[in-house]
Amino acid sequence: MKVLLLKPGRGVFLACLALGLFGLYCQACQRPSSTDAGHSTRVITRDTFREAREVLEKAVARGDILGAVGLVAVGGRVVFREASGRRDIDDDVPMREDTIFRIASMTKPVTSVAALMLYEEGRLRLDDSIASFIPDFQNPEIVVRLTTGSQRIERATAQREITVRHLLTHTSGISYGFSDVQPLTRLYAEAGVSDGLVQTEGTIGQGIRRLAKQPLLHEPGTAWKYGLSTDVLGHLVEVASGKTLEAFFEEEIFVPLGMKDTHFFLPEAKVSRLASVYRLRDRNLHELSAEPIEEGPLVFSTSYHYQGPRTYFSGGAGLVSTVDDYYRFCQMLLNGGELDGVRLLKPATVREMTTNQIGEMSVGDRKFGFGVSIETKDRVGAFGWGGFFFTSFWIDPAREAIGIFMAQLWPNQWARVDDDYRKAVNRAIR
Repeated sequence: MKVLLLKPGRGVFLACLALGLFGLYCQACQRPSSTDAGHSTRVITRDTFREAREVLEKAVARGDILGAVGLVAVGGRVVFREASGRRDIDDDVPMREDTIFRIASMTKPVTSVAALMLYEEGRLRLDDSIASFIPDFQNPEIVVRLTTGSQRIERATAQREITVRHLLTHTSGISYGFSDVQPLTRLYAEAGVSDGLVQTEGTIGQGIRRLAKQPLLHEPGTAWKYGLSTDVLGHLVEVASGKTLEAFFEEEIFVPLGMKDTHFFLPEAKVSRLASVYRLRDRNLHELSAEPIEEGPLVFSTSYHYQGPRTYFSGGAGLVSTVDDYYRFCQMLLNGGELDGVRLLKPATVREMTTNQIGEMSVGDRKFGFGVSIETKDRVGAFGWGGFFFTSFWIDPAREAIGIFMAQLWPNQWARVDDDYRKAVNRAIR
């Protein structure tokens, strides 16, 4: 088995990646329309989102992004959807509303919903030890001391087992290699553990078994640490359902919800619709190479969705999608687990998913539910998540609103277009 992994040791500013991943954003666009949308009696027209549209257009004009697509829905209806800029600079291809984007960590809420569907069916319980599904996790160890200046690590058997709940809330003690948290970064690299952002040979099950041999950063349930917990959860879905994660998603979520352009690996006919990924260098945007890119302890690729083995289904970072497809997933959650007569979850389960599950712990100034972070300031109760390549979504139940933003830029922590857009949309629907 071979994983294209980066050697640890070089410093990297990727701590900001975690911040980029849970930044909750939004966006919007549609042809001019007016509707008595949802809870509000105000008329929504194209002018309602003028400021939001200008944020996008100005970001493209400044060269902060090459292009983006955004969507806003209020009261169960898409009220704004727009593509701005270009999808590819070399071929001068305009951005289109059906453009496909690498959504990376926006895969996590989908995997969390899959696990909660199995929970409702009685195939797993939230406080089950994951070792009952993946025996390699029996009696996990934690790092108790790393001798300064040496490679010697002292381990101890954890006082508790990792549970399904710990995976759903990122409190398992499992990290990401790119997080540059030692000694885990070095151990993950030496063991060939993939972060799910690059072409990876073998299956997720094989990768998770390698991960299970590594120590935990802390006792399960005692701290929040963003990491490969959702990849483990994805393999647990495979074990509990008897299907690959790809098959489960397709049969149980994507087809029922009408998500026709969401995939782990793109059919050849759709590759031309995939947006290119760019970085800012010398004040200009440059397309990233399709070859694996190494930056500090991070290794990623822009081509793993259409080149490579196509066998590794990362529940934490593996999907591509469109704004329309992901909107349907979001609307299902906002509706309490149902869309167009298809029910995936009970309303009570969605409420549990989208409320604080980590107690006094925090994720910046937010809380965390099952696969989503939750606002505690401004729009309290709004929830969502973001992705590595500059995509994001938020759902605001109090206003019956959904916002989705999709661009393709790395690194993106300096680009505030997503946050500016979210604020503009919030002002439009306050």
